[in-house]
Amino acid sequence: MRVLTKSRFKLGLECPNKLFYTKKEQYANQKVNDAFLQALAQGGFQVEELARMHYPKGVLIEGNDWDYERLAEQTKILLLQENIIIFEAAFLIDNLFIRTDILIKHGNNIKLIEVKAKSYKPSNDYTFIGKKGSLVSSWKSYLFDIAFQKYVIQLVYPGWSINPYLMMANKEAKASIDGLNQMFRISKQADNRTGIVKLESDISKLGTSVLGKVDISQAVEGIMTDKYKFHDNMGFVESITLLKEAYLEDRYYNWPTSYRACKSCEFKTTDAEENEGKLSGFKTCFRKQHQWTDTDFDTPNTFDIWDFRRGEKLFSEGVIFKKDITPEAIGYKEEAGKLSRTERQWIQIEKNINEDNTCYVDVDGLKQEMTSWIYPLHFIDFETSTVALPFNKDRRPYEQIAFQFSHHTYHEDGTIHHASEYINNKPGVFPNFEFVRQLKKVLAADDGTIFKFAAHENTIVNAIYEQLLDSDENDKNELIDFIQTISHSKRNSVTTWRGNRDMVDLCEVIKKYYYNPYAKGSNSIKMVLPAILKSSAFLKDKYSKAIRDIKVSSKNFDSNYIWLKIEDKEVVNPYKSLPKVFEDWTEEQIELSLSEIEDIADGGAALTAYGKLQYTNMSNQEREQLTSALLKYCELDTLAMVMILEYFKNELVI
Repeated sequence: MRVLTKSRFKLGLECPNKLFYTKKEQYANQKVNDAFLQALAQGGFQVEELARMHYPKGVLIEGNDWDYERLAEQTKILLLQENIIIFEAAFLIDNLFIRTDILIKHGNNIKLIEVKAKSYKPSNDYTFIGKKGSLVSSWKSYLFDIAFQKYVIQLVYPGWSINPYLMMANKEAKASIDGLNQMFRISKQADNRTGIVKLESDISKLGTSVLGKVDISQAVEGIMTDKYKFHDNMGFVESITLLKEAYLEDRYYNWPTSYRACKSCEFKTTDAEENEGKLSGFKTCFRKQHQWTDTDFDTPNTFDIWDFRRGEKLFSEGVIFKKDITPEAIGYKEEAGKLSRTERQWIQIEKNINEDNTCYVDVDGLKQEMTSWIYPLHFIDFETSTVALPFNKDRRPYEQIAFQFSHHTYHEDGTIHHASEYINNKPGVFPNFEFVRQLKKVLAADDGTIFKFAAHENTIVNAIYEQLLDSDENDKNELIDFIQTISHSKRNSVTTWRGNRDMVDLCEVIKKYYYNPYAKGSNSIKMVLPAILKSSAFLKDKYSKAIRDIKVSSKNFDSNYIWLKIEDKEVVNPYKSLPKVFEDWTEEQIELSLSEIEDIADGGAALTAYGKLQYTNMSNQEREQLTSALLKYCELDTLAMVMILEYFKNELVI
């Protein structure tokens, strides 16, 4: 039985063509295996379980997930009661199907509660409807989701009065117990589905709730009366009808392509997936609507141009290929002393068109920048976590947790040390203040220039600065002074500062003076490093040798480890070569483990691993394996920055 569910409705609002591709094995879907999205989804499970605990008399309808009629019938029987609370209530009518998170019935008065692992501040009067009277874009899809639920329920029960609410994390509330997050364990069920194990069933033992319930009747009413539209040319009821018909007929909708939507489309194939015969929804749309051939797909297009703010306008004018773009079309402007945004875009466009894989380098600018650096150079990387349900007492939802750093030093004579590292792997311990103490200890010994990659590290120390202001730590003033020395204040900070050792953003250095075509417009270190390795004879020669032979110390890898592996004359991305978490474990040991993490090669996996380390009943052996994998991953992040510096120094600025 094909039905338009609320998730399919939301997907169809993003782009109706996606309804044709979703849940089809032959089409690739890049959101399915996204580690960061999976981490967010797990937070959603936990918030939902805590929300249910607010209603201990609630009845859960579970099982038979794809038997829509049976689920709706179970719900109908329960709703014969005058007063009842139902979790996962199901409603089916005219091939529309929904399940509600929490439904509270008092006669004909209904509270429809949608639970989300998002956050809000009760003091903000403009969370959902902005100051100009329109829906806040970041909430739009959630509000349409709830409007769809209300619409379907109202069709089934026209006489009901339905009031919609959102229940989510209250960023102004504090946890009143330690380990709140770990009261809800993510686990795999026998059928390989994700489930939750609750360690506590009495909500009174969880202290003050960090969840809040918000009435969203005004926003939902505006959606249902077409005051607020998702697409300007489509009303709410009309969108439901059209999307339902297209999905039931399994028909390609032929919704017009657009730069923004197609650029972020998840139905694209990787090279490996194409080789396996997977289909690309992106390519299907462009074949059908633009009559693209294989040659067109091989022709450089505008979708990967870095920070391309004119992409939407040019796309609407029919300019999709880079060969059709002029400098005037992108608003080309030069800036003294560095690459402007549009200069960088134009370099990318020209090199792509001309199949020129040589790097652009502003040698003079880079050299001048490098002469301002003070040795020894320090390279730092943080691993952090934000969760809806706090790990520690007195912490708020989505408050920054800094649990790990790695630190490499580069001396003027070229000596490289993995100088220090810090990790907190103890459950129930708030790490931030000790994190800063350890950072201060290793960075305050000299005046050397400190490097980060992107803005993250500055954001984190600003967050810890605010936490320290609110704390009663004995050394808070010393730690605050240190933070102000190595950072700059964020825009809305009450106090403003820029430290004399304000961290140098190596990513910004790259943006100003260097462009590598192999990075394909990206400035992420996960793309920049492999691109530079592909271009650098020096790095390939040096790091394809064992650690013992290159005189680069390591705290986590033995002397036989080789950072760069060459396969088919190509460098393997070192992040993909990192050892598996449980590489030497037996299948039985892995089966008994709590973490269910295979490898740590990106930030999403790292924050998930930290969450699992908060389990108090994890064995010491498993805790050590996870900790070791985190340390190795973070060490590579700072070594990657060192490699970039070595490339600059030994091949570009000689």
